[in-house]
Amino acid sequence: MKIQVHGDNISVTSALQDYVDKKIGRLTRYFEGEADKDIHVRMAVEGTNHRIEMTVHVHGMIFRAEETSSNMYASIDLVTDKIEEQVHRYKEKINRRFRDDGLRTRIRQTARHERIFNDMYEGDEPRLVRVKRFPMKPMAPEEAIMQMDLLGHDFFVFTNADTEEVNVVYRRKNGDYGLIEPQI
Repeated sequence: MKIQVHGDNISVTSALQDYVDKKIGRLTRYFEGEADKDIHVRMAVEGTNHRIEMTVHVHGMIFRAEETSSNMYASIDLVTDKIEEQVHRYKEKINRRFRDDGLRTRIRQTARHERIFNDMYEGDEPRLVRVKRFPMKPMAPEEAIMQMDLLGHDFFVFTNADTEEVNVVYRRKNGDYGLIEPQI
């Protein structure tokens, strides 16, 4: 497992690094075998707030969470809990699907998270309720942002005129925009 910790406006001390390693170690119990585990943690101090962004790449899946609090260690705890919950929800979906097909996955079951998941959904599994189809004309990301704003959506799928690939623009929590491009 490769853990990379970066600091913006903060130096990553060995105590912070050890704490992150310890908290991330909790996640390894969910995965069997040697996986491509790549974890990126970005710490930032903005005034009196301590922000943590964590991205976990494992078994071809990406889990991401972000938390802000007045204490760096509390932010690490909160973001790790969020990632753990995401991993658990994913694990439940995949394990259920594989169990129905009589297969095994590389994601382990824990009794605590099985109870939490069952309490969350109480038998009502999330379902796809709508499918939209629309023509995708090639456009620049700036034009896609304008189109997204005109529609009042938080994201917009489009064909990038420069790369001729499908891209997604989205509105970030801070009001800025992001662009998702495929990596092949």
